[in-house]
Amino acid sequence: MTQPPTIALIDEVSALQPILRKGLREFNKTLFAGHPPGRDLAIAIRDPERDEPVGGLCGRMNGGWLAIELIFVPEALRGLGLATRLIAMAEDEARNQGCHSAWIDTLNPKALVLYRRLGYEVFGELKDYPIGGSRFFLQKKLGPVG
Repeated sequence: MTQPPTIALIDEVSALQPILRKGLREFNKTLFAGHPPGRDLAIAIRDPERDEPVGGLCGRMNGGWLAIELIFVPEALRGLGLATRLIAMAEDEARNQGCHSAWIDTLNPKALVLYRRLGYEVFGELKDYPIGGSRFFLQKKLGPVG
């Protein structure tokens, strides 16, 4: 590189995310030396008529932890216990892959109640996110360490 790099705002987030994810995962391999490689986790809620995903859960298992990154149940399907089932499936798979704990975050008061009911405990709160509300960070033990 003969010229210094430039830094600029861009509109194409989807083009940048894979580059950042790949770079971070390569770097993180050095931090997690001696641990099993990280794995993505995806569980879909499928529309039975079209067999297409309409919601679900995405996460990542790394360093003995399951990070539940995204969870969404469409409005029309709420109240059927699907979020509970998604989380249980994710936790079971995480245990099978050697994870000892899980974490999740939310700014949804109803989800906060659900996660606490499922055994998650608040370990952090980001106040005024959004203004007047809070974003909560929760964790749960899945099994013994190691």
